[in-house]
Amino acid sequence: MNHDSVLNQKALDYHEYPRAGKIATEITKSFVTQDDLTLAYSPGVAAPCLEIQKNPDDAYRYTSKGNLIAVISNGTAVLGLGNLGALASKPVMEGKAILFKKFSDLDAYDIEVDETDIERFCDVVTAIAPTFGGINLEDIKAPECFEIERRLVERLDIPVMHDDQHGTAVISSAGIINAAHITGRSLGEMKIVIIGAGAAAISCGRIYRFMGVKEIYMSDSKGLIHTGRHDLNAQKLEFAAPEGMTQREAFENADVVVGLSAPGSFSLEDIALMAPEPIIFTLANPLPELFPEDVRSARPDAIIATGRSDYPNQVNNVLGFPFIFRGAMDVRAKVINMEMKVAASYALATLTRQEIPHYLNELYGKDLFFGKEYIIPKPFDKRLIVEVSASVAEAAVKSGVARMESFDVEVYKRQLAQRIK
Repeated sequence: MNHDSVLNQKALDYHEYPRAGKIATEITKSFVTQDDLTLAYSPGVAAPCLEIQKNPDDAYRYTSKGNLIAVISNGTAVLGLGNLGALASKPVMEGKAILFKKFSDLDAYDIEVDETDIERFCDVVTAIAPTFGGINLEDIKAPECFEIERRLVERLDIPVMHDDQHGTAVISSAGIINAAHITGRSLGEMKIVIIGAGAAAISCGRIYRFMGVKEIYMSDSKGLIHTGRHDLNAQKLEFAAPEGMTQREAFENADVVVGLSAPGSFSLEDIALMAPEPIIFTLANPLPELFPEDVRSARPDAIIATGRSDYPNQVNNVLGFPFIFRGAMDVRAKVINMEMKVAASYALATLTRQEIPHYLNELYGKDLFFGKEYIIPKPFDKRLIVEVSASVAEAAVKSGVARMESFDVEVYKRQLAQRIK
């Protein structure tokens, strides 16, 4: 039996035994006496119902709403597997629920919606939204995902984020911030090439631009995106280069390339054209556009990141979404805006430069230190919930989208520290 077969069987057994699936609910109150039954259900439950009817915000006082995420998908872009449909996406959505609970102590329900029509999908999500304090959209294909997220953000007054778009953008931005720090670059003077033009690529380009990067080029499966092409959607047009420009020209003296495409979508010849100490992120998963050892052979001066856990500098979305939602929901933010996402990126970058806790060195079997091989934090760094969530919450308050009337970031950090397990 080959390695893949062994892994597949191990994964199937993991999901089936000793109990099918990966998540369940738990009771959070005493429920062992007749009095408990009276308070939990009838007639006692009438009291909080009536209070919420009078003041909807009291749902945050008397129910689980403020700590509850919906992980919602229609299964049209499941991992790297494509359009598997809603039901087949359920193992991924359950897995996302585990990550929320483990890393940020947020509860999550997975909800698979068997609907590909944009308006009907949005109607379903809008209808069930009162249950939740936040909505994480997941594995919805582009370009529909842009419109779905836009409509839901517009309709709802709780945080909504399509993680496939924004997670990679937030984490890669942290890596670029630190790579720029190491190489003495300024974000405003950088030239960035993005290979790929899907949901994550568009979001990356937008956040880099918001952080001050002025020169950004993007390629799709047909080559460099430029104004002479007539097959571009509105999102791609945001990054159109002058007519006739080529991918080779984009790579000349580029400081950064971010691969969000497929193996072979850019080459060693391309990266040979880049500026000294190039920042090369090959983020296609599981097979990167170029493997780090090949990049290193052509550009030994490079700073390299991948989407894989078996190489240094993994751009892993779990560094972002649990803590972004934690911070957003704790100040009852109406939206997750660009200021909050950038705050998360800078918090991640700053955390990487701090002294590494001993338990992380033990867990990863080596001494970690800030440098070319360590520009992004590790997922099991317990400080993430404090530093990233607090930065996001503070950004929400400062940008005017939080509903909390008073906010003390130091008090909040102490509260977050109590959630560390």
